[in-house]
Amino acid sequence: MKKYVMAVVGATGMVGSKFLQVLEERKLPVSKYYLFASAKSAGKEIDFMGEKHTVIELTPENIKNKGIDVALFSAGGSISKEYAPQFAAIGATVIDNSSQWRMHDDVPLVVPEVNGEAALNNKGIIANPNCSTIQAMVALKPLHDKYGLKRVIYSTYQAVSGAGVAGFNDLKDGTTNKFPYPITNNLIPHIDVFLDNGYTKEEEKMIKETKKILNDYSIKVTATTVRVPVFHGHSESINIEFNKPCTLEGIREALANMPGLVVVDDVKNLKYPMPIYAENHDEVYVGRIRLDDTVESGCNIWVVADNIRKGAATNAVQIAEFLIAHDAL
Repeated sequence: MKKYVMAVVGATGMVGSKFLQVLEERKLPVSKYYLFASAKSAGKEIDFMGEKHTVIELTPENIKNKGIDVALFSAGGSISKEYAPQFAAIGATVIDNSSQWRMHDDVPLVVPEVNGEAALNNKGIIANPNCSTIQAMVALKPLHDKYGLKRVIYSTYQAVSGAGVAGFNDLKDGTTNKFPYPITNNLIPHIDVFLDNGYTKEEEKMIKETKKILNDYSIKVTATTVRVPVFHGHSESINIEFNKPCTLEGIREALANMPGLVVVDDVKNLKYPMPIYAENHDEVYVGRIRLDDTVESGCNIWVVADNIRKGAATNAVQIAEFLIAHDAL
């Protein structure tokens, strides 16, 4: 089997560290890894794949002549804007976790179970969607295929780890270094910056990314995103209106047959998805499935996933696996 050379950019951050964990678990056919980070982390040694790897400072000179085939990025939008084209120019395929490239027309936005084929049509950069969008797409794709999405209303309950180490520490330590208000014993209906229309950038991401990934710009989408005092695992209440008549049995069947999606929906025995069950798992969980009788054809579902794994690191690694399986690196 062909072996590849992989770079991990932002290897010492929260998602970068999870990249390494997922890569160890999934064992891609990679012969050489290069771990890049900022000058602050350069020289640090990381135990990975049974050996010590020295973190390399990310500079234009340091990425040359290494034969890198694929690069997983989680170093922020500004770093991605500067360096993703440089990696692409040396022949690497970049899978970027930031929001920098997601809405560029010539950059595919990919959830492998949903639109993996889009990854094959890249010009050197592939975007990893927003964490909340990723898990929603896994649940919505089979319903869209079966009934057609007319309108989607997202209400999210997002873990503090989605805001990085500083957000995680605000909950752990009771500080307000990341969030404008205490997150302990509180909910903050504010993720990312506010836009002129009153929505936040996080809400706008979900709205726009949903349409791009499903390749259907007729779907009406709205969102309210909320930060909650949970360390790991985003939860979403999704209200859906369909174009075609639906049945509860048909909805359940479509969800049950979707790869990467686990139905947990036995309310008589108090079985439903929760963040504590999703933590450190790659699957997306769906439950509380019920018809919405306020519209002609619609339903409500509850969707949960580990935002750092499936919502970030695992999805990016799965894109790399998809490219390898299709000999597209």
